[in-house]
Amino acid sequence: MRLFNRNAVITGASQGFGLAVAREFIQEGASVVICGRDLSKLKQAAKELSAIAGPDQKVIAVQADVSLELDVKKIVEKSLKELGRIDILVNNAGVYGPKGLLEEIDTGEWVKAIEINLLGVFFTCKHFLPHLKNNNSGKIINLSGGGATNPLPRISAYAASKAAVVRLTETLAEEYRDFGIDINAVAPGALNTRLLEEVLEAGPQAVGEPFYKKALKQKETGGIPLEKGASLCAYLASAESNGITGKLISAVWDPWETLQEHAADLQRTDVYTLRRIVPTDRNLKWS
Repeated sequence: MRLFNRNAVITGASQGFGLAVAREFIQEGASVVICGRDLSKLKQAAKELSAIAGPDQKVIAVQADVSLELDVKKIVEKSLKELGRIDILVNNAGVYGPKGLLEEIDTGEWVKAIEINLLGVFFTCKHFLPHLKNNNSGKIINLSGGGATNPLPRISAYAASKAAVVRLTETLAEEYRDFGIDINAVAPGALNTRLLEEVLEAGPQAVGEPFYKKALKQKETGGIPLEKGASLCAYLASAESNGITGKLISAVWDPWETLQEHAADLQRTDVYTLRRIVPTDRNLKWS
């Protein structure tokens, strides 16, 4: 019960990974506010979560589009009204956006993906941070992933927005370090969610042959269990991870279960951050 008596807001939680995080948080003792655009799926998710919640835990559902600032303000207002205090914010809502060469894709769809993936994180952080700052504590977890650490040809809006989310995470972590607020990004691994289905439906002509084949293999093997990334989110939302901030942490590749043992090294180095590689990093002796 690492999150006993804690209150969390999770965006994009009507299905997939967001719902898995909400389920994990409930099992760890938290009350949750789940947000999503699809009201039908949101109600079903709330019903599922309520069935496993304890008598003192609350499950609140708020229909909202995080790319709209007025909707985000509604999330904040509803969350504080129902729960009184928010301790944890998980920014999970995200889309791949248009797939194809930059010159061929629809401009409006590209911009909309940026609005959901990047502005959605900006809006929620902007309007929840004053509350967390007033509490002098809090945890913010932003979903990033492979889109931030590798080029993604033909899925440019996703790649650009997720890289931006990591740098925003690093920046906000420094801005709010003195207020007891830890802000990190999470890479949950290759998940078999609706985003994978989108890639398969788009086909190799849109996403490229290599990425399509990789998606097919992931579909066949089952991908990374949703619970693995959800457990990482629970760790970062708990007091166990206090002081770990401004990092991009992989649920699959990093030893996050014991990160607290390396807190001093994490604070004094740029481990788990996005940085420019210079020639000497690759043993090149350029003048």
